[in-house]
Amino acid sequence: MAACPFPFVMMAPVHSNTITVLLLSMALLLVAARILGELAHRLRQPAVVGELLAGVLLGPTVLGTIAPEANAFLFPGTGPGAVAFDTIAGVGVTLFLMVAGLEVDLSNVWRKGRTGLKVGIAGIAIPFAAGLLGAWHLPRFFGAQPHVDPLLFALFLAIAMSISALPVIVKTLLDLNLYRSDFAVVVISAAVFNDLVGWIIFAVVLGMIDNAADLAHGLTRTVTLALGFVLFVFTAGRKLIHRLLPYVQAYTWWPGGEIGFVVILTLLGASFTEWIGIHAIFGAFFIGMAVGDSPHLRQRSRSIIDQFVVNIFSPVFFASIGLKVNFIAHFDGPLVLAVLAVACGCKLVGGAAGAKWGRLGNREALAVGFAMNSRGAMEIILGLLALEQGIISRELFVALVITAILTSMMSGPMIQAILRPSRKARLEDSFHLGLFLPELRADSMRAVIEEMAAPVGRVLGGRLEPNRIRRVRCGPEDVACAAIVNDVLLLAAGLEEISRPSVVTGISTGGIRLSPLDEQRVHVVFLILSPADDPALRGDMVAELSRLYSDPAMIAQTLQCRGFTEFLALIRTSTVSSQQE
Repeated sequence: MAACPFPFVMMAPVHSNTITVLLLSMALLLVAARILGELAHRLRQPAVVGELLAGVLLGPTVLGTIAPEANAFLFPGTGPGAVAFDTIAGVGVTLFLMVAGLEVDLSNVWRKGRTGLKVGIAGIAIPFAAGLLGAWHLPRFFGAQPHVDPLLFALFLAIAMSISALPVIVKTLLDLNLYRSDFAVVVISAAVFNDLVGWIIFAVVLGMIDNAADLAHGLTRTVTLALGFVLFVFTAGRKLIHRLLPYVQAYTWWPGGEIGFVVILTLLGASFTEWIGIHAIFGAFFIGMAVGDSPHLRQRSRSIIDQFVVNIFSPVFFASIGLKVNFIAHFDGPLVLAVLAVACGCKLVGGAAGAKWGRLGNREALAVGFAMNSRGAMEIILGLLALEQGIISRELFVALVITAILTSMMSGPMIQAILRPSRKARLEDSFHLGLFLPELRADSMRAVIEEMAAPVGRVLGGRLEPNRIRRVRCGPEDVACAAIVNDVLLLAAGLEEISRPSVVTGISTGGIRLSPLDEQRVHVVFLILSPADDPALRGDMVAELSRLYSDPAMIAQTLQCRGFTEFLALIRTSTVSSQQE
């Protein structure tokens, strides 16, 4: 019988039970990642911290200890289900780096590229030297396998100490609203250089294992193809994308055709860099930068890609990290402390030294060091490859994973504590359950202010006496902003007793008369309370509500809300939609 020219058609079909388990496990992991990510965000921590912890809870460390059968059923370590799950996670991080590339402003990269290069050089040279010396002189302590060449092990640990996690760095900067800042441009530029050099060196290490005779040829090939790819993407490739996008928009179903075009280019770029021996995420990142640089890419397409990837694929990938290892069975306390101390110390020194070399201030330099200290998925991927090749022990792999998670967790809070980035007060964060009054009984201005002021002290923890608000008059000396938009009355008062803005929302079915001599009535009232020394904040919130309620349909939908949850959902979705327009 002649051999089938297409071998893949002869493969046994995946059993339906495998697909069922795969879908169920992904759903559970995504639920946990989204819930813990939202919780971390509410605690003013990067969402990636919660997503990483979700995998630890559902992985062999917690669920595997409490219910090993359930863990093995949902997240098998081998078989077609495990392969499929790892593939989905890999696609997720690839698309996430494409989204990160879309947000990069190339003009800022060129402007800050010299500083980023200095940070990248120092950020890899100092940790690399420290890891190399430590592994060379103390191989047994760091878990070197007896049969492994000491040079190979030393090179691996040097790379592990010097690598940074570009996905985690990007996610942390996005969560802290710093991604478009000059600080972020320096960090991203340095991380790209850092990881590119690290992965090239690691490719060389793997080449030394496979065939030492072809080492020079493999290194030359990898470096040549990598530089050629980057050069092509940012020259001819960027111009080609710029010319093709209008044709895609004009002759395909928009925005689906445009989104498909971007994803196809991303997968092609990622497959090429994976083929030449550098991780696929770099190809995706560079393609994203080239596509995002085109003014033809519509904001709606950017938003759709960003929302779907960041809220679906990204949490699945970051949560899947915690599924890789049992932190209890192979935990070695002294080894974990040693790896963590060396990793943090040398990376902080390297990043900060590079930033000072680039003439950044002391605070910015220290923040750069903590940003570059994030290891995250990159170190875990590196460790997995080394573990599969037999270079390192399971105990060292556990130490590397713990280091990756802890450095990723500390990065965001430390950057926030050092730089103290100003957080713009979000309108939706100012609404509270007890400050939503769906059935106002008042029929006059004075009565409505008294009624809406009554629950404020109780909801805000008793820090504010209701009588203090009741005495607020609708005059310019007490009310910073007062406006009427369609059927909505907006009042904003500054009070010394509060430190964060709060909004009281009242709905009146019968309507509220503005004055005894005026027949005009309003049905929705917002009382905006903010710190007395921040009139600009009150003005911004009044302006945002005015913009939202300039649409009569918004008023009709507000009047139909039966409870606080429906009202908050309306505000949140409408706010996001208005920002994307």
